[in-house]
Amino acid sequence: MVKKSKKQILRVTLIVSTIISLYFVPWLLVKAWILPLPNTVQEQADEAIDHGFDGMIVYVHQTGKPPQYVASGWHNRETKTSAKPNALFKIASISKLYDAVAVAKLVYQGRLSLDKTVADYLPELVGKIENVEKITLRLLLQHKSGIPNFTDTPNFWGNPTKSYEESIALILNKPANFEPGKDYEYCNTNYLLINKIMNDELGYDNFQFIQKEILAPQKLTNTFGSLKEVNLDNVMSGYHLGYPFDLKEDDHGMLATAEDVGNFLSALNNGSLLNPEEQKIYTSIYKYEHAGWVPGYQSFANYYKDIEAVVVTFYSTTDPKLYNWNLSEIINNRIVKILKR
Repeated sequence: MVKKSKKQILRVTLIVSTIISLYFVPWLLVKAWILPLPNTVQEQADEAIDHGFDGMIVYVHQTGKPPQYVASGWHNRETKTSAKPNALFKIASISKLYDAVAVAKLVYQGRLSLDKTVADYLPELVGKIENVEKITLRLLLQHKSGIPNFTDTPNFWGNPTKSYEESIALILNKPANFEPGKDYEYCNTNYLLINKIMNDELGYDNFQFIQKEILAPQKLTNTFGSLKEVNLDNVMSGYHLGYPFDLKEDDHGMLATAEDVGNFLSALNNGSLLNPEEQKIYTSIYKYEHAGWVPGYQSFANYYKDIEAVVVTFYSTTDPKLYNWNLSEIINNRIVKILKR
């Protein structure tokens, strides 16, 4: 018998669990929505575990109130280690907020221009990606480029790429999804290119710039660029529906504690992260909250102006049809209702 690798098992799991999800999960969404609202955020997190999440972390900071640190479920299911509110978590696309802040700073410093094109910054892509002569840095930041999304490649998450070169190769010579600036489509390729542009301008990995210009001034000491920088025991385990293995060891970029993400988001929204001119630039290019997804990890960083609250939620279980994503959003909304009440 041929022994299957973990990656092969994950690919099969993505297909099988899709079929399972079609039949079972929607009823859970209805149940989560209609249940009586708990009295506390902790009770809501415990309820999330009852809905099938392996672990959950919540960080809440409302102006004038002490922060709330909440955890429920498992930090590591195999060792039966309880969830820890200060665990590191893969924040996935929440990292785009940090990238956009870095770009705003570099534009303010005159090192980048929002109106220069991909062809200006990466001339080697002319003739390989459609419309690079028209796609500006601003359009990349705003997801209005029309470039195909490399993570939409079939079976991508069963065998994800590990470098810029491998990732960009997945969409070369493919037709654009729309004319630049004529539509909106969330696209990870945009930020792949933005990171390449920043690296080329800086002459080093842009996360070092993020550390110096963003993390250090805000004393965000529990935010990291990759798994290589952390003790793996401090990282919350992640699980995918139907897949038997812990996904913690797969490197998918930035990690942080919920508190660090919350403090970053607070600083971004209250104006203390950027100077007034940088803030104007940032406001013109990107949003002030975000969510992230990679297999085993769902993350949400939201700011609610009406109650002056930052709410960060981490969920350590995913599924291929994103029903768990929808379930997470229901739970997030219920947490806000608890805070408002």
